[in-house]
Amino acid sequence: MAKYIIKRILWMIPVMLGVLIIVFTISYLTPGDPVITILGSGYTPEKYAAKAAELNLDKGYFGQLGSYIWGIVTRFDFGKSFYSNLSITGEFARRFPITAALGIFGCIIMVVLGLPLGILSAVKQYSVLDYTLTVIALVLAAMPGFVLAILGLVLFGVRLRWLPITGLDTPKSWILPLATNAMPCVAMIMRQTRTNMLEVIRQDYIRTARSKGLSERTILWKHALKNCLIPIITVTGGMVAMVMAGSIITENIFNIKGMGTYMYAAIMQRDYPIVNGCVLLIAFIVCCVNLIVDICYALIDPRIRARYASSGKKHKKKAHKEVT
Repeated sequence: MAKYIIKRILWMIPVMLGVLIIVFTISYLTPGDPVITILGSGYTPEKYAAKAAELNLDKGYFGQLGSYIWGIVTRFDFGKSFYSNLSITGEFARRFPITAALGIFGCIIMVVLGLPLGILSAVKQYSVLDYTLTVIALVLAAMPGFVLAILGLVLFGVRLRWLPITGLDTPKSWILPLATNAMPCVAMIMRQTRTNMLEVIRQDYIRTARSKGLSERTILWKHALKNCLIPIITVTGGMVAMVMAGSIITENIFNIKGMGTYMYAAIMQRDYPIVNGCVLLIAFIVCCVNLIVDICYALIDPRIRARYASSGKKHKKKAHKEVT
């Protein structure tokens, strides 16, 4: 198991390197000159050369790429903003905890609400409650994030004045951003849980458990849920990335000073170092989430653990035979 985790961590290195090269190449080939954008029309060749050297844009493609990779690997330095001249790493340290808190709390809400509601909908199949939850899930899953955010802002913030509409200064101000981020994912988790639970509860071993006199709660939580967690965890891992990406919409609508507003402003200004750094950070988070999902597979399903153990034993036997 430990070897598998180490192998998955090592696989993250070429993935991150590939993402870095692709993102840097796209920004490098994007039309427009950041130096001219910063200096304006009244620049001289001397000013242009000095500014290009200051921004490390006086080198060719491979020179810029090599300096960028070296700075990240050796100093964890993503460079500086073209316009504010502030360290991108410092801005990450200040803004990322806000976005991470929104994402973590959103994922907790997603699991705490989506999983029980999906199970309840499967158990009460074809009932009024099942139809109601299914309709709500379909509406939330189909509704774009910015529409849900604006509706919540207008209804609860402007009309009813129950909740703040900007910032994260008070506990109440977290409700609308978290709901905007989490509700579409709650709907998807609920639908996935319902579908998988319906397949599992019709299996023979569930009928056997009922015939033994086990309580319905024990059957659902100990036997049925455990056997349908693999696809649910897969979808949940994808939803984590969706929650992080949705922060761009949520933070801009509710004026939250996190990674979403930082990245959006950089895209509008063509501040390529910030855009590159934000994409790399998102890619790293997605890789970490996928690693956690793979580990959860092994922890939940003993067949996967046995496969890792058997593969390790085979390698040991093969090495022993070669030695002898």
